[in-house]
Amino acid sequence: MALIHKPAGILVSGNSFKTIANALIQNIRSSKLPDATTPQPVHRLDYATTGILLVGKTSSSIHALNKMFENKEVSKTYYAITIGEMNCKGEIATKIGGKTAQSNYTIVKSVPSKRFGKLNLVKLTPLTGRRHQLRKHLTGIGNPILGDKDYGTEGLILKGKGLYLHAYSLKFAHPHTGEKIHIIDELPKRFKKIVAQ
Repeated sequence: MALIHKPAGILVSGNSFKTIANALIQNIRSSKLPDATTPQPVHRLDYATTGILLVGKTSSSIHALNKMFENKEVSKTYYAITIGEMNCKGEIATKIGGKTAQSNYTIVKSVPSKRFGKLNLVKLTPLTGRRHQLRKHLTGIGNPILGDKDYGTEGLILKGKGLYLHAYSLKFAHPHTGEKIHIIDELPKRFKKIVAQ
């Protein structure tokens, strides 16, 4: 398997030519194992989200990793910059598309902002993996993610800065060796700039 940094503005997979899935073949060394296959992502990140993405390189690892995501055996941590006053920590359990969904959050740091009132660096741990879960959940409690064009508030979108949502770490047991793996993809500079004030 491989772990890669996904930049913003690229689809993980889909019908378009420019996707992470299509780029992997040229950019990742193939597995030497007998069941080696075309490398493919085993979970998704939104088009605008940056961060860590897990890729399977053999049929057995792709199958095992998919199962681990299904069975919630991979713990994911994200960071986001949110807008407005919010509690220091909380659990959001609003259903998404009629399905249960849970996201937990903790504020790491809040800074005053002339334009937005307050900006918060928030650590997020989704316990389920619904489409756009973190973005919908944070907007639902009145604290949209900075730069969210789909779920943000009109007039509170930063032009050209992108979405402030970053897939920071993955923790899981290696599907074949059982070794505990904890991989981190450091926060982008643009996050640090905001909270460094």
